[in-house]
Amino acid sequence: MFELSEDTKQIQSLARDFARSEILPGAAERDRTKKYPAELVSQLGEMGFMGMFVPEEYGGFGLSVLDYVVALEEICYADAAVGVVMSVNNSLAIYPILKFGTHEQKLEYLPSMASAEKLGCYALTEPNAGSDAGSQRTKVVKDGDDYVLNGTKMWITNGPQADVCVTYANLDVEKRHKTVCAFIVETDSPGYSVGKVEPKLGISASHTSELIFEDLRVPAKNLLGEETRGFQVAMGTLDGGRIGIAAQSLGIAQRAFDLALAYSQERKQFGKPIVANQAIQWMLADMATKIDAARLLTWRAAHMKDQGDRGSRECSMAKLFASECANFCADKALQIHGGYGYSKEYEVERLYRDARITTLYEGTSEIQRLVIAKSLLTR
Repeated sequence: MFELSEDTKQIQSLARDFARSEILPGAAERDRTKKYPAELVSQLGEMGFMGMFVPEEYGGFGLSVLDYVVALEEICYADAAVGVVMSVNNSLAIYPILKFGTHEQKLEYLPSMASAEKLGCYALTEPNAGSDAGSQRTKVVKDGDDYVLNGTKMWITNGPQADVCVTYANLDVEKRHKTVCAFIVETDSPGYSVGKVEPKLGISASHTSELIFEDLRVPAKNLLGEETRGFQVAMGTLDGGRIGIAAQSLGIAQRAFDLALAYSQERKQFGKPIVANQAIQWMLADMATKIDAARLLTWRAAHMKDQGDRGSRECSMAKLFASECANFCADKALQIHGGYGYSKEYEVERLYRDARITTLYEGTSEIQRLVIAKSLLTR
């Protein structure tokens, strides 16, 4: 699949125009102040970008995963911090409700989340359950018509601002992933609180926090999927989340390349633009080649999701390659800028910091390689 449809191109163009006119100008200031982009998120909701694949019957536009991917790349080209807020709401909060929720749950939560009236987060990671997501220590017990949760989550993107939280808890921690349950939690519920807000290297305008559950009562109607099948909900959700991080990575990589190319044509040393040097040309050639390859892997994974294929291996391939591409391109862009690239007055410094997270969240590069290898060995 090498050519986008006209409809998808229009969505891409709409996202690009908004990103470059409204998001990009304030990116450096948001990075400096770490201010959450509430107004931009609201505007993205009004434009339909916060719940892109939500069907019309649940308040969305029923767009494809591929539409989402190309739009998200454009948003992240301008500011990955804004993009990851959009990504989490779409891929990690809305998707599991859409995929595993009841009709009543979809009616209750999806319209307000798609419009950004309410923001979603995804709370899986714990102090002792990072890459080993099956080691959920948050405890849940059944109490009449409610479930009662106790535990702590960490590294939760959108945590401080979220209104709706898709989270996980274990009926029997000794049985690990076999007794994990998934829940939809309203964050104004008694017993739910936001803990430490993490100081981070990059994507500073996107806030990441600890969540604390203390005798948090969740009505049984908010169980997401079947009891004890929560781990399957989590893993199925992460496949889509990985496509979102691949798109985020593409946005960072493309922006780094464009800045490096422009700078290399303007900057002169020894009487000529530095782009005349073969060493610079080879850096640019490697960057462009990796970006094209990453984009095609990402589009393929999105297309497979649109066709109803889970595509775990393909999602991991896209996330692995695109995230490492973003880090490569940000590094080479900074190198091409020389000493100026190390200054906060130049955008490539922010891109270098923002890129680093892409190989960590939604599963590290090492976890992606394990997923890919397992698929190859069991095929």
